[in-house]
Amino acid sequence: MENAGSKKRSYESAAKFFTSAKFLIYLGHALSTWGDRMWNFAVAVFLVELYGNSLLLTAVYGLVVAGSVLLLGAIIGDWVDKNPRLKVAQTSLIVQNSSVILCGILLMVVFQFKEDLRQMYHGWLLTMCYIMVITIANIANLASTAMSITIQRDWVVVVAGEDRSRLADMNATVRIIDQLTNILAPMVVGQIMAFGSHFIGCGFISGWNLCSMCLEYTVLWKVYQKTPALAVKGGHKEEAQELKHLQDQQDPLSGQKPSEDSQLMTETAAVEKDPTKKTGCLYQISEPFRTFRDGWVAYYNQSIFFAGMSLAFLYMTVLGFDCITTGYAYTQGLNGAILSLLMGASAISGIFGTVAFTWIRKWCGLIRTGFFSGLAQLSCLLLCVVSVFVPGSPLDLTVSPFQEMVRQLMGDGGALPEANPTPLAMLSTSMQSLTNGSTTVHEMEEMVQVESYLSVSLLFAGVIAARVGLWAFDLTVTQLIQENVIESERGIINGVQNSMNYLLDLLHFIMVILAPNPEAFGLLVIISFSFVAMGHMMYFWFAYKNLGPQLFLRCSAEQKKEADIPSLSSVV
Repeated sequence: MENAGSKKRSYESAAKFFTSAKFLIYLGHALSTWGDRMWNFAVAVFLVELYGNSLLLTAVYGLVVAGSVLLLGAIIGDWVDKNPRLKVAQTSLIVQNSSVILCGILLMVVFQFKEDLRQMYHGWLLTMCYIMVITIANIANLASTAMSITIQRDWVVVVAGEDRSRLADMNATVRIIDQLTNILAPMVVGQIMAFGSHFIGCGFISGWNLCSMCLEYTVLWKVYQKTPALAVKGGHKEEAQELKHLQDQQDPLSGQKPSEDSQLMTETAAVEKDPTKKTGCLYQISEPFRTFRDGWVAYYNQSIFFAGMSLAFLYMTVLGFDCITTGYAYTQGLNGAILSLLMGASAISGIFGTVAFTWIRKWCGLIRTGFFSGLAQLSCLLLCVVSVFVPGSPLDLTVSPFQEMVRQLMGDGGALPEANPTPLAMLSTSMQSLTNGSTTVHEMEEMVQVESYLSVSLLFAGVIAARVGLWAFDLTVTQLIQENVIESERGIINGVQNSMNYLLDLLHFIMVILAPNPEAFGLLVIISFSFVAMGHMMYFWFAYKNLGPQLFLRCSAEQKKEADIPSLSSVV
């Protein structure tokens, strides 16, 4: 009997968890990020394929996406703040998935009838299709940004309630889901495109987003029903109560409601009290610009300003697994199989970082967690700096960064052939042959000869090890923003934070454009390390300003107890 009772309790406990708002948040986030990761991976491949194995469309798409979030981040966040939570989540979800579905269908048409479209209107129709694909994909990305701000920066906080430990656990779980989907989703869609075709890949992604949209919509509605606090939004509750009071107000002598004249006077007073209620063509036109300005001013005035800036500075780096570092790895003789293993190790390291965040936070508090994780990241990245000066490093500052560009622009006869061609020259020649269909990727990798793998080994060892501190630091800053930004400004502050991240990310690409050759990559590593160090110096200033000399001490039991009390800014 006791065994049966224990099984019943276990079943009830499991059923309660799988129907809880917390689990439904995880489920909805997993569905959303899976679709995002598939699309982000596939759209880059599609754009390369569409333009004849050229990176032009991919570069344009990346520039449009980064510029849009940079300019519209604050406006998107303000829209999130000023509208009901359920409406924002549902609208963002529908716009995002509908855009991906539409873009997928358009890509299927282009892949199927590309040659016919090229012959129509002297190729202008095909060009318009390219423009439409990039525009619709950018709209999907903006909607995804709004969805991310809504769920990860707002709904998670409300579902966690006033329990900071629960909030930390939820943030860590959400980040683990991000890491896993970042590995698995591209693998799945990549296999579909490899064994099928790009046409089938577009159809699969469109079908997935259609089914996922319906399921996510239901999950969001369930979470909203199970969490009554989501129905009350800071900054709107008081306005609703005041409006109800004005509507229900009666004359104390006659017992009748105020006349239309008195109501008009009340509305006029309300407009004078709140300048945002002004009307007029010029005022309406200038509203987005005022929102942009007010968002950045509000971000600057936040108590967590330096913490947010420190996170943004970490985006100004080549020390990560993006297309820049991957391209450099190819020039150093690493093939795709090795890179895939390194990317898997990086993801596992990131998962360790999210788990370590919850442990360190319980041990020494949230602010100290950011400080210690920053030290851990910098210590690991020192290996990358050392890799610049060890055998196998191609560092040679006497080589002009634009030498290869000039040679390509002037043609093969515009410059004398090099006696000892650089890895980049060999890679460029191989890529040029690849576009002509005469060289395979395997042959291209075999052409790259490297004297020693010590340098590139130290580089990737440092990058992978640093992911532990990086993700712990990222979660620390995320929770600091969640806890210390008032509810009515969460959207706009997180929108500006996204804009800052994209701004520094754009600067990192500009830095690579100015020094694209492998001989200068060591210099980029040193510059990247400097920016990461500056970011952590900003965080140190923030932490020291809040904790003083106690920053270097493990907090006592009394301090832990005080740290677990929610700050006034996080209370609705």
